Amino acid sequence: MPAGTVDVSGLPLIGSGRTADVYALDDGWVLRRHREGWDTLREAAFMTYVHEHGFPAPRVRPSPGLIPGDLVLERLDGPTQAEAALGGALSPAGAGHELALLLRRLHAVAPLPSGHVLHLDLHPENVIRTSRGPVVIDWANAEEGAPALDWAMSALILAEIAVAPDRPEAAPVRAVLTALLTDPPPGLTGALDEARARRTANPTLGPAEKRRLGEAVELVRAESTGR
Repeated sequence: MPAGTVDVSGLPLIGSGRTADVYALDDGWVLRRHREGWDTLREAAFMTYVHEHGFPAPRVRPSPGLIPGDLVLERLDGPTQAEAALGGALSPAGAGHELALLLRRLHAVAPLPSGHVLHLDLHPENVIRTSRGPVVIDWANAEEGAPALDWAMSALILAEIAVAPDRPEAAPVRAVLTALLTDPPPGLTGALDEARARRTANPTLGPAEKRRLGEAVELVRAESTGR
């Protein structure tokens, strides 16, 4: 095992996503390990920046010597927004309005030299509803830019599920999308082409998911027309 590598064989696995696994270190901290070993320094810098400016992102613990792909983060309590909505603790409309509020709060953070901080993957599975309020996780795609692109990415991710015939949650997710787009920022529809290009290039999307992108874009356009 390389020097600095944390042995996770004895650690509880508390979460897994498409690209990473999360292990409990103790009651206050977790280790998130990216399976491909992607460098997490940029992601950690964005999380630290927005957290220091009052946005609800997890605290990052500096941990010299970790291998690329490892990140030590604050352990969060509570369900994801998706779990809360599917379990009835939060309505689909409430989830959409909460996502919109989080996007507005993020884009109100003092901008960096190249633009506002964008999350670019903000959806119900990346929001933890903790005892202190919703906290946004998974900042791997974060960068600087125009807020409309962030809204377009969130809307398109939701629309991809809403148009999927094999997803039982398609109808409630469409309600989340409708609420998210109640008052979108200027430039949303113009940013959809770039959002679609980014989703098409995403290696975690399967062929069927990519084939639905055109229909998903049209749904977002329809939901945002006149708003």
